[in-house]
Amino acid sequence: MKAKELYEEIRSYCRANADETIVKKYSRYFKEGYDAYGLPREQLEEKVVTILSDKSVNMKLVLSTSRFLIKSGKYEETSFAVRLLNGFSEQFTAAMFGEIEKWFEIGIINWAHTDVICGMLIPPFFEKDIISLEALSDWRTAKNKYQRRAVPVAMLALLKTTDDYARLFDFIEPLMMDSERFVQQGLGWFLREA
Repeated sequence: MKAKELYEEIRSYCRANADETIVKKYSRYFKEGYDAYGLPREQLEEKVVTILSDKSVNMKLVLSTSRFLIKSGKYEETSFAVRLLNGFSEQFTAAMFGEIEKWFEIGIINWAHTDVICGMLIPPFFEKDIISLEALSDWRTAKNKYQRRAVPVAMLALLKTTDDYARLFDFIEPLMMDSERFVQQGLGWFLREA
C-alpha cells in the first residue's frame, strides 16, 4: 500500500461515517474554527486498530500518510495521524521527533491536537531518553502558537520524573509574556500541576 492510497482510504471512511450533529456538538470548543467530518470517536479508534493490524502498514507508511493527513486541516484526519503514529511508539527515534516537529509547520491548527500530541506522542521520547528538554527549546519561539503551547503541555510528563521544578520553571519563563491565550492556558495548566 502507498501513502496516497491509505490517505484516500481514511478520507473515504471519514466521509462515509460523517455526522453533522457531532460537528455541531464539538464546534463550540474551537472558537478559531472546527473543520470536521463528525466521525464518532469510537469509529475512529476502531479504524485505527484495523489499519494497524494490516501487516503491510509500517511506520514509514504511517509517516508518509501523516503528511497528507496533517495538511488537510480536517480534524479527524489529523487525529488519525496522531493515533496511527502512536501505534509505533516503540520504534521512536530522534529523527521521528523531527517529523512530529514538522507537523506544526504543515497543519497543527488547534489546541486539542497539540494536547494529544503532547500527551500521547511526546512522553515516549522523554521516557526513553531519546530527547531532552532542550529539544523543545526552539519551540518556545515558534511562529505557530500551538507549537509554543506544546512546550508546557509536553512538560507535564516530566513532572512525574523529576523533582527539579526550578529547571522546568526556568525553561518556560520565556513564554510567560506570550500574548496568545492558548499559550497562556498551556502555561496555566502546567503551573497548576506543578
